[in-house]
This record gives sequence, structure tokens and C-alpha cells, in this order.
Amino acid sequence: MPVSSAGGFDVGAVEAGLAGTRFAGCVRHFSSVGSTSTLALEAAQAGAAGGVWVADEQTAGRGRGGHQWHSAAGDGLYVSALVTPKLLLSEALLVPLATGLAAEAAVEEVTGLEIDIRWPNDLMLAEKKTGGILVESASDAVSGEEPRLRYAVIGVGINVNHEAFPTELAALATSLRIAGGRLYAREDLLAALLRRLDAELNGLDSGAKGLLERFAGASSWVRGKRVIVGEDGSYTGVTCGLDARGFLQVQGDDGRLHTVLSGGVRPEPERT
Repeated sequence: MPVSSAGGFDVGAVEAGLAGTRFAGCVRHFSSVGSTSTLALEAAQAGAAGGVWVADEQTAGRGRGGHQWHSAAGDGLYVSALVTPKLLLSEALLVPLATGLAAEAAVEEVTGLEIDIRWPNDLMLAEKKTGGILVESASDAVSGEEPRLRYAVIGVGINVNHEAFPTELAALATSLRIAGGRLYAREDLLAALLRRLDAELNGLDSGAKGLLERFAGASSWVRGKRVIVGEDGSYTGVTCGLDARGFLQVQGDDGRLHTVLSGGVRPEPERT
């Protein structure tokens, strides 16, 4: 796959760290795009089976639930990868969970910082968000068989070298620079992320055994966290593990065991 590049980002340095992975030779870099995931989705719909799109800036970046993503030019890592995992549609949640583990490991490898993962897709540092994951996919249906994933576009945004955030985000967001006290090379982080993601996806292709246990071990949100669920605060309770598909379970204050299929999970405000 041809490489597009612009100043300020060394695609060659990324590619040097990707030998032997599914992402080798696939990295395209842009100075500014609407959304890297839009580019990846367009490629998938045109028949592409893989690729990586990374930008210095996104003007229409999106997060889970249609939320906008603050994309400061040149400060963050904004990347989308097109992959074709061998999974049933019912196993689709394993992709963002595997991506979370890959991102956690990549950040620790490059910066030494320990990331927490807020189920299912937020990367947290000191209880503030430093990154997010959004997976968009399509499936194929065969008569009499369970649908299978045709492709998945994995979008990852990480606040890397942001020195500060707008007032409305400062209490909620942080960056690797703020947490670590220094600048980090986005190329190093992208190469590490793609290597780790390749390994996680290889594991999924041969079976998901152990993934949910590893995710639970990497996330303080999976067990024993008091949370409020849903954008409208539908219910509160305590998290109590993942089900067999990877969905979060919450023992609600209403006495019911809830399985969180959609909607945000956030800490319950302290009572005064």
C-alpha cells in the first residue's frame, strides 16, 4: 500500500518497528483530515482488507456515542486501523477490549505510565481521560449461520503532548506529557500500539481464551467500582465482572443484576 506523508511525522520510523506485523507497509499519514476512521471506512467499503490512517489533526473526530474528540494539531495520536478479524458478530466486543489492552501496554512501553481502562473504551490516567477507542464494523450474514465480522475499523485517539486543555475539559482530560512531565514521540507510540494490536488480534484469531481475564486485571472498573450507568443516569450500582461476551455487569442499587450493553459508565458522584 502506498504511503502518504506530510511534514512533522516520520512514517519511516513507524514502519521500521512494524516488520512482521499485518500493518507493515500500510501506514498513511496526513497533516489534517476530517476523520481517520472515515478514510478507513471508505477504504473498507471499496474492498480494502487492511490499512492504517494517522493524522496530526482531525477536524471531525468522533468518539463513542457521537461525542467530539479534542484534536490539537500535532499534539495527539489520531489513528484508525482497518482489520479483518476472524470473529462472529456476537464476539465483536472483543475487538475494543483487545485494543484497550494493546494501548495500555504500548503506553507503558513508551512512557512507563500505567494506564487504567474504563470499560469498554476509555484510557485513563489519574482518573482523567487520556485516550479513547471507537470500533466500527460490518458483518456478513449467511443463511443458517451466525453472522461474522467482515471488517472492523479501530479508531484510537490518545492525548500525547498536550500541554493544557480548554477550560471545559481541564477537569476531565489529561495527556501523557502532563502525567509524565516530558514530550513523547508519537511515532514511537504508534509503532508500539500497532505491534501490540497485531499480537492481540492474532490471539483473537486463534481464540479469545484469557482475554477477558486479562482485561479485568488491567481495569479497576470491572469489579468493585461504584458507577452510574447511562447518559441520563439510568441506574447506579457496583461493577461485578464481565459476562462471557465481555459486557460489563453491575449489581444495581435496585437489587437487579444489570448487563451494560450500551451507554456510558462513569463514577458515581460522592454523596454529601
